[in-house]
Amino acid sequence: MFTKAFRVKSNTVIKGSDRRKLKVDVSTTFPLLSESELSEVVPNKEEINVVKVYAHKGDAITLYVLHKNPLFFELEKRLYPTVYMLWQYPNVLPSFATWAPVIQKIAGGADLMLPGVVVPSCGLPEVRQGECCVVKVVGNEAPMAVGIAAMSTAEMCSAGMKGRGVSVLHTFMDNLWAYGDKSCPALISDAETTGGEVLNRDENNEEGESGEEQETNVGELSDCLNGQGVDQETEKACAEVEGLRLTKCESENTNEEEEEVNLDEQISPQDEMDALLLQCFLHALKSRVKKSELPLLTSSFLRNHMFPCCPSGKQLDIKKSSFKKLSKFLQTMQQQHRVVRVKELTKGVESLVEVDWKNPVLRSFRAPAEPHVEEDPVQMTEDGEKTYHPPEITILYSVSARVEPLFREANKRKGTVLQPGEVRTIITEYVKANELVDENNKNYVHINPILCDCLLEKSEYHEVSILKWDDLFSRTLSKMQECSQFVIAGQQPIMKKGHIEPIDITVASRGSNKKVTLIKNLEMYGLDPIDVSAALQHRVQASAVLHPVPGTKDKVLVQIQGNQIQQVGNLLLDRYHIPRKYIQGLEKAQKGKKK
Repeated sequence: MFTKAFRVKSNTVIKGSDRRKLKVDVSTTFPLLSESELSEVVPNKEEINVVKVYAHKGDAITLYVLHKNPLFFELEKRLYPTVYMLWQYPNVLPSFATWAPVIQKIAGGADLMLPGVVVPSCGLPEVRQGECCVVKVVGNEAPMAVGIAAMSTAEMCSAGMKGRGVSVLHTFMDNLWAYGDKSCPALISDAETTGGEVLNRDENNEEGESGEEQETNVGELSDCLNGQGVDQETEKACAEVEGLRLTKCESENTNEEEEEVNLDEQISPQDEMDALLLQCFLHALKSRVKKSELPLLTSSFLRNHMFPCCPSGKQLDIKKSSFKKLSKFLQTMQQQHRVVRVKELTKGVESLVEVDWKNPVLRSFRAPAEPHVEEDPVQMTEDGEKTYHPPEITILYSVSARVEPLFREANKRKGTVLQPGEVRTIITEYVKANELVDENNKNYVHINPILCDCLLEKSEYHEVSILKWDDLFSRTLSKMQECSQFVIAGQQPIMKKGHIEPIDITVASRGSNKKVTLIKNLEMYGLDPIDVSAALQHRVQASAVLHPVPGTKDKVLVQIQGNQIQQVGNLLLDRYHIPRKYIQGLEKAQKGKKK
């Protein structure tokens, strides 16, 4: 449920009545908690935040956060604990034990299947279907995942320990865990599993060895779960797989290097693309990304930094990797390797906000010599046709002299360029720091002298004393300088002040009843006017010429015979994927004649 990022709708402090209701719900859901433990989990005086979020599938979820760590989440009016709460009280729910590599699969979004459950000598815990339970690692009582039982204990035994055992809702290292302080579980010894007999261990040993190469990226999890009773063979498999994923990292002994070379020769095309993706990612961070460029749009990072680091003769294609999407790959780098931190600064747009330059994975990487630099956003396909990557256009706002006093506490001076989400965050922090929220209605904000000077007109000085939050944010953005950032593959980001100049399509008359179509501003969107004119000639079978735009040095317009607005629009929208809002003049297209 939390394998992908969720969207926060609201974050408020819990009311007294809601606190009492939460305490009753916790006591009912977890009857094993004593009165003193219940008071620690739901304290009477400490601040508890109620955070309402939407999961990536649209589920409405309520989080209860104490000391910046979510302790419970409520889904469909049912309360569940998080790993932060369970690490304090690990025995409040029935638990199933499994091995660390299985936990890694569960963290990736899988459910716990019964063949992966380790049955202790005392037998399985008694659970009913739909009952909340937890998943632990053999040798450690600290829960690693929370879910609901897919069947009762009796049904599990009668099914021969086959099928789904636990439908997992939340795990260690998922996005709900990342919403807290990202702490790791402590080692809580389990005498039953460490000293007891593990069933079918020797019988499954050979099968485990044959499947070791299929388990990926478990090295960090093993490091985080120190001393959990995982056998030496499993640790060795984790190390070998990690070496396969990071083939460019230095090995500590020459024998392991030879084994990695042999494995590299036998890897599938998907694994080869994974290795290339990781190489380009680490190479881009180490040699191209600068700290001053952060936060950096993930799409810009891919086009301007990762693509140019692709070696000559190879083509980086994320869809051919096991990740399929850049967001999923970066999420893996964040949660498992902790090389970068990705954050959604604006709705639907992710950015790299932090890079751990001291990360051992990044420091040990050695960049290959002479990487292939891709300078043109227009690349050749296998059929010899040119494929165009549309630019990434982001609306930004620059701090103006009038609103600069509002941003001084955040150390943002005149000319600083911010995203709308950053502006909203800074204004919210300013209002809360100066205690301007109306006590009777928290939807309103009191106007202090600084807000008055920055946001109000002179005629409003004596009339407006409070503003709604939305009005406050909109007024702030309206007083700032609007900017546009154009990111074209293989080029440095281009910053333009003011309104975005769209591609302009007009029809002009030449001579007696002769019409031509004129297209301007193609260069702004990374389009070559020569290629556009050639494509139009082929499409409409009419002559096209290029003319310099008066008053400019390096801009040209395309002129093509006839009223071709409809064809030009179809070309820009379908082939070049230019958003309609950045094309001006489509409304002048000829409409079909009525028969």
